[in-house]
Formats: sequence, structure tokens, C-alpha cells
Amino acid sequence: MRETGSPFAPHTDEETAAMLDAVGVDNEKALFDIPDPVAFDGELGIEGRSEQGIRREMADLFAKNDDLTEFLGRGHYEHYVPSVIESLSKRSEFLTSYTQYQPEITQGFLQALFEYQSMLVELTGLGIANCSMYDAATALGESALLAERVRSAEGNTVLVPETLRQGKRSVLQNYVDGSALVVESYPTAEGTADVVGLEDAVDDDTLFVYAETPTVRGCIEPELETIGEIADEAGAVFCLGSDPVALSLLQEPASVGADVVVGEADVLGLPTAYGMGLGLFACKESFLRQVPGRLVGASEDSEGTRAYTLTLQTREQHIRKQRATSNICTNQAWVALRAAMHAAYLGADGLTGLAEDCVSLASGLAADLDAVDGVRAPVDDRHHFREFVIGTDQPAAAVADDLEEEGFAVHVVDSHELQVCITDANAHAADDLVAAFEEVAA
Repeated sequence: MRETGSPFAPHTDEETAAMLDAVGVDNEKALFDIPDPVAFDGELGIEGRSEQGIRREMADLFAKNDDLTEFLGRGHYEHYVPSVIESLSKRSEFLTSYTQYQPEITQGFLQALFEYQSMLVELTGLGIANCSMYDAATALGESALLAERVRSAEGNTVLVPETLRQGKRSVLQNYVDGSALVVESYPTAEGTADVVGLEDAVDDDTLFVYAETPTVRGCIEPELETIGEIADEAGAVFCLGSDPVALSLLQEPASVGADVVVGEADVLGLPTAYGMGLGLFACKESFLRQVPGRLVGASEDSEGTRAYTLTLQTREQHIRKQRATSNICTNQAWVALRAAMHAAYLGADGLTGLAEDCVSLASGLAADLDAVDGVRAPVDDRHHFREFVIGTDQPAAAVADDLEEEGFAVHVVDSHELQVCITDANAHAADDLVAAFEEVAA
């Protein structure tokens, strides 16, 4: 123990003066170039308030928010989260837990994460799932980098659908910057992959092929097996984007040749979060040592009791930097816990029933909107899951603005295209939405 200073700021005044003299400045402030407009002058300029006063002020502020019923989707979806999820996940041992580096005191949380991984393995048919990524976009970026590491093809081209949501593509591009990978697009038709165009796009330089089901336009991809065969013939990694609710009903990714599955798992356990996500990442067992993020493994302790621990930790904090598979430094463990709780609450039949509702609700709403003058629904001649694109005779932006005046939020996709998403969370307002379209779309 030092006689002077503290263990957190251990330098004495003499040592600090010597270091400042060595770098040629008079004080610590000279080491920073902070513009005057943002420099702290010693006064926060915030008037003191009572707790009661702050509550009133915040209530007044929140009351200014638009009270809209959202029919929004395109990658972010809301399903009803049972109150038991809120209650259990907010237990102190879950809510205050940091990374489970000490398995001897975190067996409960580790077991829950292991169950989350096991659920994804069952839904995807693949051998390995990690215990979460940040979101679907970062999971996609990591999967492209994984393809470069496992490299069963010589090329560097990452192929994605031309309709890939711009935010997701931007994150993917950021991930591959600095590598030799190049992101290119293949065409789509009727909201799904144009397999002829994909075949033309795939060549000897193709390393990675990405497809989605449902797609960003809500369409269920009918050609997954063909896409998998095209990727396999090129020696490319086939990555499929989906989510746990859809996977409970649609084709199992492993059965169509998927090597990696990514997507948003926050469709379970999390209400609309406007930014927070939960990235799922599953892959073939042969990729085990290239998986980014964290894995929970099951073993036995010294007394033969089943035990759980983080295993095969391959991020740069734990091994030599050049051998790391990822620089992701945390995960979404608590959100994954909620997703696992929600899936367990629903059970296999409940999860499949929820997915079936996503098909029937979309089909029913599309039929009702198609009967409205000035509206065509759905635009894409496909089966749909949760959402679909509709055509409007009037400019889409004007229709969306008028719908907002009626209390509804929808996506503007193109000059004469809107997109509507329906789930169990907003189905109660479907008839009112149709009535609003009848008022504004003709």
C-alpha cells in the first residue's frame, strides 16, 4: 500500500509534476483541447427540483408524444410480453448480474442462457448457438467475417438481397471495412430472391450468400433450397436471416442447407424498444471455434453435479488479439434471458400458434385493405408473415400523413407503396386502420 495517493489515483503531486514536465505542459488541463462552448465552467445550470416536481414535469413532457397505434415492422416487431416475464426477469439476481465470469455464483443465469442457446439450436437445426449478439445487423456482420475465416471458397464477395434494409447493410459494410470482403447485391422479385438473377451474380469470387425469410417486405421466401444449392455449388457460406417466432413455423434452416442463421430474437421477451435488440447467431458445429461472442457450456463439477460455465472464449480480451474471432465486448444476456423465458412460457405449441397468427392476421388484413378503393394489397404475390406492402393510388407519403392524423403509423416504402405490420400486439386496432384507409386513400 502506498503511503500517499490512493489505489485508484496513485500518483503523488511530485510524480504528477514530473510527468507534466516530461511532456512539456504546466497542468493536466493543457493535455485536452476542449472547445469553450462545451467546456464545463463549474455550473450545471440546472435548477433544483423536488421529486414530485420532476414527476409532474416529465408527465407533462411525455404527454406531448403522439398517441399513435403503430403498424410498423421492417425488422422490428412487437408481440405481447406476458407479465410473468417482467416479474421474473427483474429479480435482482438477474437484473444486476454482470458477465457470468464466476460460474460458482451464477449457475442460475448460466443455465437460463444455456436453455436459450438450446432453443435456438432446436429451432434452426444447427449444432451451435451463442448466447446473443447485439442485434441482427451485427450478427450479419459477424457471419460475413466468419465466412472469411472458415473460407471454403477463394473469393471475397458477400452477396445480399438488393432490398436489404439500408441500416443493416450499413452495419455490414462497417464490419467488413478493413478486410478484403466486398458487399454486392443480387436482384429480387415479388419481395423475394430472384434465383435466376442470383445464379448470374454468383461466380468464383463469391464467398458468402445471405437471404431472409421473412424478407424485409414480409414475404416468406419460397426458394430457400435453391438458394442453398446455389451457394453450396459455389463453395460459399449460406447465411439465413430469420427470427425465433418465424422459425417455429417455416422451413428449418438446416434442412435447406443454411450454414449460419442470424436475426432478431427480441421478437420474444421484449416490447418495442426503439433501438435495443437481441441478435441471434447459430451455425454448423464445424464452425464452433470460429463463433463470435459468448458460449455457455454444460459439464459436471467435482461432485458430479451438472454445471454451466462460459467456454471457448475467443474474443480479444481473453486470447492473443490476432487469434480472436471478434472484438464484441459484451452481449445481450438479460434480453436473451427474457427471450428464453417467453419461449418457455409459450411452449412449442404456443410458439407455433403465435407464428400461425402472424400468417393469418397478415392475410386477413391484406384482404380487408384490398377491398378499399385506391388500395392494392398485397403488392407482392407471395405468402406473408406479419407484414406486407400495399399499393396506393394517392402518393404514399400523403396517405401516411393522413393516417397519422387518424392515429396510425405505417411505413412509407416508395412513392406509391406503404408497408403495414400486424401482430397480436396491434390486431385489436385492425378494423380501425381499415376504416382510416377508407377515409384517406380514395
